[in-house]
Amino acid sequence: MPIKIDDRLPAKERLERENIFVMSQERAQSQDIRPLKILILNLMPTKIETETQLLRLMSNTPLQVDVELLQTATHKSKNVNEEHMLTFYHTFDEIKHKKYDGMIVTGAPVEKMEFEEVDYWDELCQIFEWSKKNVYSTFHICWGAQAALYYHYGIPKHLLKEKMFGVFQQKPLDLYHPLLRGFDDRFNVPQSRHTEVRFEDVALCKDLQILSYSEISGIHLISDLACRKFFATGHSEYDADTLAKEYFRDKEKGLPIQIPQNYFPDDDPTKQPIMTWRNVGTLMFTNWLNYFVYQRTPYDINDIE
Repeated sequence: MPIKIDDRLPAKERLERENIFVMSQERAQSQDIRPLKILILNLMPTKIETETQLLRLMSNTPLQVDVELLQTATHKSKNVNEEHMLTFYHTFDEIKHKKYDGMIVTGAPVEKMEFEEVDYWDELCQIFEWSKKNVYSTFHICWGAQAALYYHYGIPKHLLKEKMFGVFQQKPLDLYHPLLRGFDDRFNVPQSRHTEVRFEDVALCKDLQILSYSEISGIHLISDLACRKFFATGHSEYDADTLAKEYFRDKEKGLPIQIPQNYFPDDDPTKQPIMTWRNVGTLMFTNWLNYFVYQRTPYDINDIE
């Protein structure tokens, strides 16, 4: 999939080194097709790393994708320079008059807080409400999934006794569901969270379907019955070393952190982690873009309701 991004975005150089097709604005405008317009609400502190990970996952079909980046105006990012945010990110006020074929809402390191205590919660609720009529399909990740499940369906999150941290095997419950098309009978997904949504809470909601889960890490994928909202508790977008960076960062800070499960060979942090989830992550986002965005969104984007 050719990803249409700003030529100055830092992710562009890395993606090109990986032979991932990124397209300049000039070349995209010369193609006589309507690109999918995808909005990424990036709530992660590691903005550039998350941008690169998500763009990589959306790069494996022949569709053209026009990506815009969104930040919350009520929270100032401390881990990336202000020039990057001003150059590449929009605020909600700047884009709320537009419509999008798809939107991705990332996780955020605020899961131990009550939703209403998060400084941008009110703004996030505005975005969730706006998305109902202005975005055809939305994919929520980790805390973004928990926040959306709480906002749209009143489903609570629960604090875990210890962090769910590592790579866990998932079981698909409906291999005929288009989001899981091509998946194996078991597949791996990284998890890094202190909270969970519980099976019994989701099962009581008649508007939701659980698509995959793990005996250890719990629910992984959820869809609404209209297949316009998707929720993933894990991080299929993670790089091979993302969990390692989290582990060593917390160790250096003296925080209580266990070795991520099923990640380092022989549970030895001196050994290079083996990536076992790349294909699944790519396939999941390819399926989402193909079956639930490209094939369903109106050709005239203004017809989205």
